[in-house]
This record gives sequence, structure tokens and C-alpha cells, in this order.
Amino acid sequence: MSRPLIGITAYFEAARWGDWVREAVLSPPSYAKMVGRAGGAPVVLPPIAPSAVDDYVSGLRGVVLAGGAELAADTYNGEQDPRADEPQPHRDRFELALARAAIRADVPVLAIGRGMHVLNVAQGGTLIPWLPDVLDSDRHAEPDGGHVIQVSVTSKLGKAVGDRVEVSAPHRQSVRRLGTGLLAVAWAEDQIVEGIELQGHRFGVGVQWHPERGTDTRLFDAFIEAAR
Repeated sequence: MSRPLIGITAYFEAARWGDWVREAVLSPPSYAKMVGRAGGAPVVLPPIAPSAVDDYVSGLRGVVLAGGAELAADTYNGEQDPRADEPQPHRDRFELALARAAIRADVPVLAIGRGMHVLNVAQGGTLIPWLPDVLDSDRHAEPDGGHVIQVSVTSKLGKAVGDRVEVSAPHRQSVRRLGTGLLAVAWAEDQIVEGIELQGHRFGVGVQWHPERGTDTRLFDAFIEAAR
């Protein structure tokens, strides 16, 4: 059986090779490696004009919305927190359009970290722009702050990874209001949403943590199986 072609979102950043410093399309290799390990054929998607997303989606069997800088608050009519990362409007516009195109085409989507926020905002949801202020704690942003989350066993996510997962996923934004058709399917002990799922879609799953960084392939296995 041929490997399904899986698009992985990337971003433009300055990069150095030899004596050159130029803007480059960058993607951590862990995404491509995990897609390949699960049986997919990974391709990196540069954040080009949103008008091209339908062409992208028509040639893909699945989309990974990858992690990265926080979404700009104006994408969900919020107020930008000065402590958040510098917005990347070109990437925000492209990925929101890509997410919507994949949803329209019923193409499987695995949304990771920032990608989960993109999926939620693409469906009209909103975000908490600076989570530590809401919790009076920075515990979700601690680099080594591993914690156990609860997962709905009836969800696609729960069927892939079980009802409890230990994760480490530093983040300072979080889902506030869920977008249309989305359900919360995983939660931290403080009830911060750690996983969402798009109802009626072949596979539309978002997770706050980074499964591509570990050795557990189960979520990627389920995603690639849906892409087949």
C-alpha cells in the first residue's frame, strides 16, 4: 500500500548555512520523522498565499498543523498580550485558511500545540491570550512540568492513546471558547482543555502537547490510518 502524502505546516525564519543568512522554510524534523514512522510520506508546507490552500489540500491525504508561536489575538477578536510571542500574521492567515480547507474537504487533521489553537480559531473559537494570569500560576508553562491528563475514552483521541496520558507541553495560551463542531476531549487536573475533536469529520484532532517528540506513535498511527 502506498504511503499517504501528509502536509506539515512550517514557518519562515532567518537561517544560517555556511556564510549565508537567508530567510528559510523551517520545520522541526521530529514531525516528519514521526509521520514517516507511522507510515506516511511527509512534505513540508511553506506559509504561502492563503489562496493556494485548496490546491494544497487536493493533493494531500492529511495535514499536520504544527506548533510554534502563539496566534495573534486579532485572529479571534482578542487583545494581544505584550508578553506573547511576536505575531506571525502570514503564518496565521495561511494556517487558518489551510485548516478550513482541510475541514471542508474532510481531509484528516492532526493539530499540535499552536496547531490546536489554529483548529479552534478556524472554527470560530477563542483563546485565553495569557494563561498564567487566569490561573495565577505559571505551571502550564514550566519547561519540565510533566502532568497527567484525562482523556474521553469515547473520543478518537481516547481510542488512540487511552484515558490517561502523561504529557509535558509548556504553553501560555489555551482554549477559551470552543469553535463550532468542536468538543473538548482531554483535560488537565485544573480543567484546562488539552485535547479537542471535530465532530462529524473523518479525523480532526487537536492536542496541547507534542506527541511527535516522544516514542509513542499511537496518535500518529491513528491519524495515518484515517489518511489511508
